[in-house]
Amino acid sequence: MSAAAVLRGIAGLCEHALVVALGFVMMVVGLGLGVTMIMLPAGLVIGLMGFAIFVTGLFVRFDGRSAS
Repeated sequence: MSAAAVLRGIAGLCEHALVVALGFVMMVVGLGLGVTMIMLPAGLVIGLMGFAIFVTGLFVRFDGRSAS
């Protein structure tokens, strides 16, 4: 295994970890905003977007290659 392949793998892992962390933070912020009645609509939108980003970070490939 070449050094370039190892670096690509580490960079891919860091990308996924960053996206998962961002999605989790957005879900927590959305939950916090959803507690108050006035910010409930914004909290729902931010929380659901955070969930989508979280799931994307877990299952989607970022390198541009298709699965087929």
